[in-house]
Amino acid sequence: MQRTKDIKRPATIDELLDNELIAKISRLDLASQKIFAGKLRGERRSKKRGESVEFADHRPYAVGDDIRHIDWNIFARLDRLFLKLFLEEEDLSLHLVLDASGSSDCGEPNKYLFMQQVAMTLGYVGLVNFNRVSANIMGGMGRSALRADAGGQGSRAAAMDTERSGEDIGSESRSTQELSSIRNLRGRRRTHDLARFLCTIEPGGASDFREHAKRIALSRTGKGVMVVLSDFLMKEGYEDGLRLLAGRGYDLFCLQVLSPQEVDPDVRGDLRLRDIEDDDFAEVTISAPLLKRYKQVLGAYTDQLRTFCAQREMTLLTVQSNTPIDTLVLDYFRKRGLLT
Repeated sequence: MQRTKDIKRPATIDELLDNELIAKISRLDLASQKIFAGKLRGERRSKKRGESVEFADHRPYAVGDDIRHIDWNIFARLDRLFLKLFLEEEDLSLHLVLDASGSSDCGEPNKYLFMQQVAMTLGYVGLVNFNRVSANIMGGMGRSALRADAGGQGSRAAAMDTERSGEDIGSESRSTQELSSIRNLRGRRRTHDLARFLCTIEPGGASDFREHAKRIALSRTGKGVMVVLSDFLMKEGYEDGLRLLAGRGYDLFCLQVLSPQEVDPDVRGDLRLRDIEDDDFAEVTISAPLLKRYKQVLGAYTDQLRTFCAQREMTLLTVQSNTPIDTLVLDYFRKRGLLT
């Protein structure tokens, strides 16, 4: 698979999320197969009884209950003490994880650009519904680092921008394979912060999925939904990383993104192939039988990933990078229970 040439990298929220799509997703909200208790009171109804403004039920008073919740009108009529119960409103965390390794920067349309657009769309839905949104990008290189390597002052400018914005944002050093993060965004006004973060990293190089997953698992807090966006084409395997990310109060949703050229390659002849991540070389003769075998292997690999996820109560959706974003969000995600 060839790396996408002359791709125009997005720089603003308008290049990731257009107004037409915003209008279509404005009434959507995140969903989960479980009821989660968030750190902050939000706009999500739960079955837990609490102290919000919406009445739910009564129960008899017991010694030690808060007398402020006694319904004195019932006491006046029945001469018995009852407590008023209310529906508790809780927030739901959304944690986005993007794979920015070299293999994601391939295909027409570009796989990484597609993942950026999907992440921005999901993040927008979470933020406008006052859910907590965090994001991690595994691998790649920050644009500020690229400018610094070219002799600019990108690193200093990036540090100044982070200090001004005030969000919880950080990254590991490039020598240990960069892991960039932004955490605990909340509210519509933070959509531009999320977009700016998603646009700061350019994909490239190798990425240690297991090590990054370990760091993410150890640093995340609360409960909610985690969405991992990747092609999952990893020489070291995806199993250990997904095991680390599963559980601990999070529903795990995996979006496998493949390019149309990966699914149905149109190449022939004698080729010398170079791995875009670790520079391994292989000389092959592309023929019709070999392409048939390739498709069988790719299908078996995807089926194995799907089985692995299903056995561990993870949700997997495999899509091609030419899938319209509105179709993915309004149709596929809703059918799989990620959005409602």
